[in-house]
Amino acid sequence: MSMALVGMIAGMALGFAGYFGGFGAFLLVAALGAIGFVAGRFAEGDLELGDLFRTRDDRRDRRR
Repeated sequence: MSMALVGMIAGMALGFAGYFGGFGAFLLVAALGAIGFVAGRFAEGDLELGDLFRTRDDRRDRRR
């Protein structure tokens, strides 16, 4: 599935949540979508748990 299609589906879900549920539902769907995105990246192996908790200086030192 292309990223454009995934983005379109996510946008439609946020639009429906905002229209039918109001701004609170929009924020809830956006937050759960972000959590799902991070969990998916973690499950695929593209993201390590330590990447979320490193400071900016640690990331610069790691790249060198």
